[in-house]
Amino acid sequence: MKLKLLGALALVAALAACSDDNKAANTGSASGLGATSAPTGAAAPGSEADLVANVGDRVYFETAQNSLSSDAQATMDRQAAWLQRYPQVTVQIAGNCDDRGTEEYNIALGNRRANAARDYLVAKGVSSDRISTISYGKDRPTATGDDEQAWTQNRNAITSVR
Repeated sequence: MKLKLLGALALVAALAACSDDNKAANTGSASGLGATSAPTGAAAPGSEADLVANVGDRVYFETAQNSLSSDAQATMDRQAAWLQRYPQVTVQIAGNCDDRGTEEYNIALGNRRANAARDYLVAKGVSSDRISTISYGKDRPTATGDDEQAWTQNRNAITSVR
């Protein structure tokens, strides 16, 4: 089920990358992929689909960076409010990188990205016991390609419901 969801999100990301209207994702800002694919309220409250459609499940980073931009912080603020609304929900934050750099470097950078997102949520009052992190480095790209557009989409931290 989760693989199907991730595959669907990857397809939405690829389609969104082709759109001229998706300038925010191409400038390193945060967005919830799938936000236009499901009407508000269509997803079960507190579910993965609810997070993706109504809050945003990912934030983007600049090349070789793990600091949260103001757009990313806005998405993390929405995630924190959502997590406070659903205290029974636990999440995992996966840090990801583009395909440049060594495996070791990208695993470490993905870890720093996931931890930056987790630390932000904790600072906003979410219990650290509800958040796990993992780094996939460059092993789980959300966009295919070997160009700046794909690299921009793949430099992210994705929050998923556990």
